[in-house]
Parts: sequence; C-alpha cells; structure tokens
Amino acid sequence: MDISDRTRLSVTLVDVAEGKDSEFLALAAEIEAMLVRKKFGNLEVIRDEGRPLRFYVVRRWTDAAAANAFHVDTEVQGLTARLYQMARVTHVVNGVRPPDALRLLGGDRRTRGDADRRMGFDRRVKNIGRPEGDRRKSGERRLGPRRIEHRPEPDKEAVDLLVAARRAREHAEADYSHFKVGAALETTDGAVFTGCNIENATLGLTICAERVAMFKARSEGHRAFRRIVIVADTREPTPPCGACRQILWEFGGNLEVQLANLSGPTGTHQLKDLLPLPFDARLL
Repeated sequence: MDISDRTRLSVTLVDVAEGKDSEFLALAAEIEAMLVRKKFGNLEVIRDEGRPLRFYVVRRWTDAAAANAFHVDTEVQGLTARLYQMARVTHVVNGVRPPDALRLLGGDRRTRGDADRRMGFDRRVKNIGRPEGDRRKSGERRLGPRRIEHRPEPDKEAVDLLVAARRAREHAEADYSHFKVGAALETTDGAVFTGCNIENATLGLTICAERVAMFKARSEGHRAFRRIVIVADTREPTPPCGACRQILWEFGGNLEVQLANLSGPTGTHQLKDLLPLPFDARLL
C-alpha cells in the first residue's frame, strides 16, 4: 500500500504446529485482506528457510492510530484466536509503541531523549536518604541506563542482572514464609524488569518474583527476552517453581535461567531443561 508508513512496522515470530502450515498461510491471507480492506496497513509473511514451521509476519501500519484500531477490532480478535490455536506467537518488534523513557537502550544518552534522574523536574532538590537507612553494600551499584550501555565484557551482563535481582529481593513481601526471592528479567533490547515475591494471607494468591518480573515486562509491551536471574538466600540453587516455569516458557520461550544466592551465582540452565515436554499453545 502506498499509504502505509513503512517506518511503522511490527514483526511477529510464529511457530506453527506440525501439519498446520497450510492452515496458517490461509489464515494469514485472511488477515492481510482484512488489513487492506480496513486500511490498517499491509502484511508480509516470510518462511524461515532453516525451520519450515517458523514464519516471520511483518505488518506495516498506515499510522499509529490504524495499529491501535487493529488491536481492538473484533474481527481481528476472532482471527487472532484462531491463530493461537495453531501456533506459538512471539511479538518481536512493536513499531507503534510510544517511546518509553525508562527503557534501558544502547547508544549515546546525550543524543537521546531518555529521562535521566539528574535532569529537569525529576531532579531531587534534597537528599531523602534510603528507606533502609544504611549505605549501599560494597560492590553494589545502581542499575541504570549508563550501567546497561557500557558493558566492556560479557560477564558484566550477569553482574548487572545479579545486582538488580538482589536489590529487588529487598522489597519482597514474605511475612508468612520469610523466604525472600528477587528476579531480574532482561529483554532482547537490553531493558531490565525486576520482581520480588508478594505473599498473601490466603497463601494461594501469592505470586513469585519471576512472574512479577515477566508480567511487568509484558505489560510494558516487551515480547522478546534473553535471560532471567533469580536470587534467594540459600546455599543450594533455588530454581523457579512449576507455575513460574510455565509462565516463563509461554511468554519468554527457552530463556537462560541464572540462579544465585547472596554470595554469587550458583548455576545456569536453559528453561527447556527445567521444563521438558512443556504444555503450550501448540498443543491446543
């Protein structure tokens, strides 16, 4: 479409269930026709040459308003429901998401409009101190844009996420179990979302640190993830519970899972090894 703004696009990774590729392509054609008919934009489907059941769906929107209208359209929702019955869907690029000043992206901060805690009206006018009333532990540094941007070596990534998870753990609401857990989830574009366990008097409504981190990231529009670090005050590695493994797999895929205690890392695993034979949308 000539009217489509090609600077606004969304890319979705679609892993189709065995024997469903022809059905998926027919559904994609329906979605494309609907996009054009309602002037939302256009759509292109690209098959992965190395993985025949994997497709990349590229949608180029007419404009941001058209993209927003697409997502709330009832016809779209019906087509999407059919898609989820035959494939696992991962949103990789959201080209119409408004800029988020808190995202930890690469590049020179001086050339971007990212918020800085020392700039503008957000600047503190007095020192309010830390709630804990003590100084930061030796070697522990605040996780922020500069810390993410300048990583001279691969190990720096794990150190930053470990610190973020350790700090998140301090906020845990664990009055019943007294077992505090912190998690730090990294997206493929370098953003970091943390979580801690939040317990409830009914116990059954308790939510774990891993799920808090994942839900925070998903609610901010992130759909592709690289790794998660989980910290607990235990000598032995503390892996995620079964519910968290299910959520991490369904929304994050085969993540790298790094386990740690307050002294340092205790082990690294791939999620597929922690959750063999997973149940997901491909089985529905």
